[in-house]
Amino acid sequence: SESYLGDRSSCAENGSMLNFTSSSAQGLNSTCIGKLPLSASRSVCRSRTPHMGYSVTSSSAVSAHTTASVIVAVVEGRGLARGEVGMASIDLKNPEVILSQFADNTTYAKVITKLKILTPLEIIMPNTACDAGNTKLFGLITEHFKNVTFTTVQRKYFNETKGLEYIEQLCASEFSTIFMEVQSKYYCLAAAAALLKYVEFIQNSVYAPKSLKVHFQGSEKTAMIDSSSAQNLELVTNNRDSRNGHTLFGVLNYTKTPGGSRRLRSNILEPLVDAETINTRLDCVQELLQDEELFFGLQAVISKFLDTEQLLSVLVQIPKQDTVKTAESKITNLIYLKHTLELVEPLKAALRSCNTPLLKAYYSSLEDRRFGIILEKITTVINDDTRYTKGCLSMRTQKCYAVKPNINEFLDIARRTYTEIVDDIAGMITQLAEKYNLPMKTSFSSARGFFIQMNADCSTLPSGQLPSEFTKITKMKNTYSFTSADLIKMNERCQESLREIYHMTYLIVCKLLNEIYEHIHCLYKLSDIVSMLDMLLSFAHVCTVSDYVRPEFTDTLAIKQGWHPILEKIAMEKPVSNNTYLTEGSNFLIITGPNMSGKSTYLKQIALCQIMAQIGSYVPAEYCSFRIAEQIFTRIGMDDDIETNASTFMKEMKEITYIIQNANDKSLIIIDELGRGTSAEEGIGICYAACEYLLNLKAFTLFATHFLELCHIDALYPNVENYHFEVQHVRSSAIKKEKIAYTYMLSKGYTEEKNYGLKAAEVSSLPPSIILDAKEITNHIAKQILHQQESTPEMMKHRAVYHLAMRLVQTARNSRLDSDSLRIYLKGLKKKYKASCPAAERNDEQQ
Repeated sequence: SESYLGDRSSCAENGSMLNFTSSSAQGLNSTCIGKLPLSASRSVCRSRTPHMGYSVTSSSAVSAHTTASVIVAVVEGRGLARGEVGMASIDLKNPEVILSQFADNTTYAKVITKLKILTPLEIIMPNTACDAGNTKLFGLITEHFKNVTFTTVQRKYFNETKGLEYIEQLCASEFSTIFMEVQSKYYCLAAAAALLKYVEFIQNSVYAPKSLKVHFQGSEKTAMIDSSSAQNLELVTNNRDSRNGHTLFGVLNYTKTPGGSRRLRSNILEPLVDAETINTRLDCVQELLQDEELFFGLQAVISKFLDTEQLLSVLVQIPKQDTVKTAESKITNLIYLKHTLELVEPLKAALRSCNTPLLKAYYSSLEDRRFGIILEKITTVINDDTRYTKGCLSMRTQKCYAVKPNINEFLDIARRTYTEIVDDIAGMITQLAEKYNLPMKTSFSSARGFFIQMNADCSTLPSGQLPSEFTKITKMKNTYSFTSADLIKMNERCQESLREIYHMTYLIVCKLLNEIYEHIHCLYKLSDIVSMLDMLLSFAHVCTVSDYVRPEFTDTLAIKQGWHPILEKIAMEKPVSNNTYLTEGSNFLIITGPNMSGKSTYLKQIALCQIMAQIGSYVPAEYCSFRIAEQIFTRIGMDDDIETNASTFMKEMKEITYIIQNANDKSLIIIDELGRGTSAEEGIGICYAACEYLLNLKAFTLFATHFLELCHIDALYPNVENYHFEVQHVRSSAIKKEKIAYTYMLSKGYTEEKNYGLKAAEVSSLPPSIILDAKEITNHIAKQILHQQESTPEMMKHRAVYHLAMRLVQTARNSRLDSDSLRIYLKGLKKKYKASCPAAERNDEQQ
């Protein structure tokens, strides 16, 4: 993260500007130890000894700094406003401030979920957050983000008036509607004030006026997926190996730009809830799949874009102090800007023949005159053939000769001097090669500058070693790298000449940037278009690899022959597919089956397909229809948690409590086992009570269990459906034993398999005597306790009437059948009703 810190000395001189207190989650006792003056150095603090340093970083956080670049400020209301939380975040690689404010309940689920999605480098809170009585949110954040730098700031910096002033001063005119949205959102404005003050301080630079994109993000526009569910479903991180690509993100990620990859990740963690927006995206994906020329043309252009957001972030910052590093950075970024703007016309050309409204809107946005104005201004100063290239030496050359000749006479002289030095270096190495009759060549690296490289076997050298005038010799296989005293001196002269060139070029570049600042905001639009197109191309690419289908959005969850997308990637072949059907009238599925029969995989598959549909992707199925889910909850797994001192059972209870407290009628709830961490009687009781509570909601719930007693709840609640995974019994002639063969096929009704746990135990190396005893004891208990609950004719009639009514409602809402087909369908419903209700049929006959 050193590249973000700016010049260290000036930071230290300004140490009195702000007072910060730093803490690591590993040393919470040191959190409130008083106000420490700020310096730009990072240190680890694990005791009460005050350290100079603006923040404290736990050891494991250091590696995270390479990817994390978001700083977040969080503040909570006091007194009657407790639970009202304001949040402001900025990505150091992307000049966009995201403001959020929401009322949260005592679990602070929204705050923790939002922070998990942002993956912060650092979290800032007011110092009063760790005062007695205010520690709940503080404690939860430090508990969930153990490897994130945590800093407390004096409460006075969380000032909503200052926050509004900052936004008025820094927000680009195109995003000025933000004032209407946030002028009464006091807590997010207060968080913005502290965040921007802090970021400008640690960056040692200020943002140019009217240069930032400021965006208010309410929690109502996206579906909520809590961090535990994101982990259970392996949305962006594989649970076994964090570097493994077997995740939903890994399945869908064919993006070509960093911006596209970031957008895909944030969309997976926060799917859309607006069906119109989702269908707009799906229309684009459909067009990309149908028009090969459009797909390949767009992909070719998009892959040439660099990280536009990071480029913008650097361009809008004005360094407080000019250094060689800042000069070189600004020149590089101007070249990147030229490269980016030169891609606008090819991108327009690729989009010219598109038909869908969103792609047409993007084409119109690219017709913005400002792209041409900026490029024109750049080309008056910068050489036409200056472009982004790979390789440090070629990029150095591009920077040196970026500015056109005859603009600055002294710059032209400095460049001639530099050329002469480089030529002298090449000439000197040629002379050395002739002198010693060795195959020497000139090489370059950013660390060493110019040095000599040579491919030669040790035996070909005189006395088996290089002449004595060569120093800093390294050898890799048969390749020698080395330098000489004269070459070191010439490198120093070269660097001095380069510094002069960079300084003079920087002055010209700064003047040019000042002229184009007023037009630069069109780049926000461009980066948004590029990242969205990249993500949509990625969705289309996935469909070419596998047979996905376009989802529909209704009030029903219906999947015909759907399969698990991550499992397909792991297995390299299509997994067994299954059907799913949930409606308002049958919104609770109980799924049973032996161990390893496919219950967990199936449940995760439903949640993954729902998320894929809500981000605008096609779905792995033959046909699919979804009801928009506002929240997705999962309770999966049987692990304990040593860090929070939670047993298996306590962890289960915490997770089901969270679901019960937060679920609503538009939720999708996945529960894979509940009550397994306690006795069977208590487990069944808890499951039954939890099911009865969830049955009162209109949420779609899928509940996998080994408690077969739970299956009889359908006698009392007609909106419950039982399904099970089938298995086959195969007798092996070799060992004369019966084995279970898993079909992974879902069928209606509950499993009739008995003692499948014992059959699974037989496969293990448990001694046969123990298996035999276990079978005898199980049969004895079954005879004494378990009894089959019979459904009365009255119950069957009520259930049949309920299902008929629900199907008629579904038909009235969603049917697209013509009158003849509808008549046939209704006759079929009547026949089905009579078949499922014999008592009703007999009564009709008597009448």
